[in-house]
Amino acid sequence: MKGQTPTRPDDGLTTRERRNRPMLLVHTGDGKGKTSAAMGMALRAWAQGWPVGIYQFVKSATWVTGEYRALTTLGEATGDVTFERMGTGCTWMRAAHGGEVSAEEAARLAWAEVRRGLAEERHRFWVLDEFTYAMDYGWIDTDEVVAALRDRPGTQHVVITGRRCPADIVELADLVTEMTKVKHPFDTGQKGQAGIEW
Repeated sequence: MKGQTPTRPDDGLTTRERRNRPMLLVHTGDGKGKTSAAMGMALRAWAQGWPVGIYQFVKSATWVTGEYRALTTLGEATGDVTFERMGTGCTWMRAAHGGEVSAEEAARLAWAEVRRGLAEERHRFWVLDEFTYAMDYGWIDTDEVVAALRDRPGTQHVVITGRRCPADIVELADLVTEMTKVKHPFDTGQKGQAGIEW
């Protein structure tokens, strides 16, 4: 039957309450499309009128991607999209710390800013792009991330992308998608293409 789920949880919530639960989503795996899927969801969130925050933990701030151009344009028009690229330091980080910082320090500072934002309910929809790497490299404590995400107030949805997502994050998540590569043009020497990779 349309709109029915295979199970009926015995959690005492109404259908409306269940629809408004905050979700933690993970896009992981070795295949292409993790960030692309998250950005598509960010567009949906924007269309709902939600404040959207996108925090890229690895990609360089000098790399102008299609999703950056599209979402920052929407943010300029409506004021409800924040897009920070942490790879070489974002706007608040450069101002606060006097220039560029190491990738590890940038990730730690970025996570501290995200934690504050979660506590303040700054955004209704968050994308923490390539955030798994900061945990995998040991730059950010996974237990701290689990606690912050588990205890976040309100109905903030969070999407985490990247390979090698820690098991504790996978366990906490409501939805986990693993992108699996079947074929990729890189395997035959093809370079990245505009409109496909950026």
